[in-house]
Amino acid sequence: MISCSDYDYIEIACMYRYSVKLTMKVGQPLEGIALDTARDESNNECLKLNVKERDILVILDEINKLEVLVENPHFSEVVFK
Repeated sequence: MISCSDYDYIEIACMYRYSVKLTMKVGQPLEGIALDTARDESNNECLKLNVKERDILVILDEINKLEVLVENPHFSEVVFK
């Protein structure tokens, strides 16, 4: 389960609709626009990400690193524990 402090970074990315790159614990990285948090059909906490005009759900526990691809005053990257 993702920590509350790490969850704050997810919320900031969604609030400002940042373009982000997600490095996954397993598999290929994903790039898209952070939209919102949601739960999938298995009740996993997810990040709703717009990738090439298509919304997908990415399970938060499967994300290793989140990088913001635009300059901003909040943060540039966070590595999840």
